[in-house]
Amino acid sequence: MENTILVKNFLEDTGAIDLQIRLVAGGSGLSREIRIGDINRPGLTLAGFYDFFAYDRIQIFGLGESAYLRQLSDDDKREVLTKFFSFDVLCCVFTHDEEPDSLFLEFADRKGVPVFVTRKDTTRFISSLIYLLNEAFAPTITMHGTFVDVYGIGVLLIGRSGVGKSECALELVERGHRFIADDVVLIKRVDESILMGGGSPLLKHHMEIRGLGIINVKDIFGIRSVRDRKRVELVVILEEWVQNKEYDRLGLEEQTYPILDIDVPSIMVPVRPGRNIPIIVETAALNQRLKKLGIFTARELDRTIQENLMRGKNIK
Repeated sequence: MENTILVKNFLEDTGAIDLQIRLVAGGSGLSREIRIGDINRPGLTLAGFYDFFAYDRIQIFGLGESAYLRQLSDDDKREVLTKFFSFDVLCCVFTHDEEPDSLFLEFADRKGVPVFVTRKDTTRFISSLIYLLNEAFAPTITMHGTFVDVYGIGVLLIGRSGVGKSECALELVERGHRFIADDVVLIKRVDESILMGGGSPLLKHHMEIRGLGIINVKDIFGIRSVRDRKRVELVVILEEWVQNKEYDRLGLEEQTYPILDIDVPSIMVPVRPGRNIPIIVETAALNQRLKKLGIFTARELDRTIQENLMRGKNIK
């Protein structure tokens, strides 16, 4: 399904980032859809160069564009705006609290093109806006699993239903780690190498424990026990122990799990009675932190053994 954002959402639902904008004209066009996660500075366009005019993007009028319009005579300005608004312009934003003049507002109202003014300077506004657009248009996937922040590492627990993902996460929360999502984990690729995971707004901070039912982790363990989102840095695959199956015992080779075309480091953890899975997950998270620092314990031990063998020493 194609991602779209209504222009009216400039005024609401922008999350933690306040764009500090107000509508000054073109209110009839607030239901226009933003379909491209990019912006356009129309400086060259206003000067008469309409080749490659990206009219379907948000038009940002900085100090330069505003100054150019102000120095035009009334006749020249009307000619420029007639040409500019002959395109199906998405919307316009004037930065630095620069108010467009009455002629610009007249054209915008007539064409139903929303015009906003922001107190922010151009650079900061564009930075905030691009962040929001990247978030909105980021490729997204929903995964069945449980997501926990363990020692600062975003750990995604996956496995078949009933294998113990939620119980493992509950024990991790009891041990001081932070719960993010259970059952439905929404993951976005916000960069070429970065995946951000969070919970469904409907199920936020809730967890299902078989035999106990639905619990609210924040209400039981406090606000410090939860967070809204985290980078996905490790996938822990839980599966029931299979007799005679060979499991990795050395960890020399880095295993990965593909999510949205990004290979995320992963480990397979067999589950059986007597194994303390939460402690294993904690250790895996700490080991992943070491790997991010360039420390691969298994490889270093293997290298040491190989060097000793080459020197003809006995390994005891």
